[in-house]
Amino acid sequence: MRVLIIGTGNMGRGIATRAIAGKHSVTLHDEDGAKAQALAKELGVAVAGELRDAVSASDLVILATPFEGNVALAKAHAALLDGKIVIDISNPLNDTYSGLVTAPGTSAAETIRALLPRGTKVVKAFNTTFAGTLVAGQVAGQTLDVLIAGDDEAAKATVAEFVTSGGLTPIDVGALDRARELEAMALLGITLQFRLNTGFGTAWRLVRPAA
Repeated sequence: MRVLIIGTGNMGRGIATRAIAGKHSVTLHDEDGAKAQALAKELGVAVAGELRDAVSASDLVILATPFEGNVALAKAHAALLDGKIVIDISNPLNDTYSGLVTAPGTSAAETIRALLPRGTKVVKAFNTTFAGTLVAGQVAGQTLDVLIAGDDEAAKATVAEFVTSGGLTPIDVGALDRARELEAMALLGITLQFRLNTGFGTAWRLVRPAA
């Protein structure tokens, strides 16, 4: 697949690493062009020239910035994203990481979905995985689970294929409104890092019964 990652922070690096492991064509974009160039050189991938052209050429567009950044991207580039599969990885955290800024009964993913054209296929994924674990591809020898929510079944299947190719395990949790629980789950995971002093090195894992 041709994968465009918008945002080259820690999560952008982690997801790009998994995309490279899956042998996908990766292009990076960041408002800070020097930052994008530096990461692209390190990882051996491309940097977007014109964002319009990069979006048009991509099979997956991953919004890998904080919640406010993803909202801004959706507002600014709504027309470009029409018809695309867009992955929102954001968690709508408050400044102290003690709660979510979204109102009850909604989520970051649904907020972003409302800003985009009807033809855009928004999928929630990667918000419950930490950046360092994505770079490593595992925690304590355990494969990472990537929880996926979305209203378009074909789009979720494409994202699941992308996740699998990078050596991770996709779990379809249902419609996009399940992102509310995924974002609450991410908040819990973040707060546990401070309580347990685990350095953002843990992962959620669904343990299945023996067949």
